[in-house]
Amino acid sequence: MITAELKKTTEYKMQKSVEALRHDLAKVRTGRAHTGLLDHVMVDYYGTPMPINQVANITLVDARTIGVQPWEKPMIVKVEKAIRDSDLGLNPATQGDLLRVPMPMLTEQRRRDLIKVVRHEGENAKVAIRNLRRDAIAHLKDALKKHEIPEDEERRAQDDVQKLTDKHVAEVDKLLAEKEKDLMAV
Repeated sequence: MITAELKKTTEYKMQKSVEALRHDLAKVRTGRAHTGLLDHVMVDYYGTPMPINQVANITLVDARTIGVQPWEKPMIVKVEKAIRDSDLGLNPATQGDLLRVPMPMLTEQRRRDLIKVVRHEGENAKVAIRNLRRDAIAHLKDALKKHEIPEDEERRAQDDVQKLTDKHVAEVDKLLAEKEKDLMAV
């Protein structure tokens, strides 16, 4: 009973880590513009960091340009600075009260830089999954110490948690390989 519930919650949390990676990888651009690209850009809104989509309207002007229109006129400069300072390598241009964010063509070097970003995100996801494994095993050992579960059940549960970890790490590797292939395609 304890082990089944622990395995279920651990698998759920590991799956959430994979989903978070999938969401993060969707933001790494492949040369086309999409509004989700700017989701993690934070803007200084009167001293408070806010996601860009909470201070501006984000639209697609065309296939290679994102339009960002801040709701307040004084925010144009701050939004432009936030986009420029982000790790996306974008250079917005102001046109009145609209910021145009053109997507530069991906050079070979830029593709390699993006692959490094993707691999870093993947490694973070793997670390999160391994931390969940460590927490689950610590919980099992604690239950064993308190004599809540027998030793053989604890050993079986540890093996199951390791299998879950291996499965989710393999899924992360698969996502990374797909994204790298996508980035290197011209």
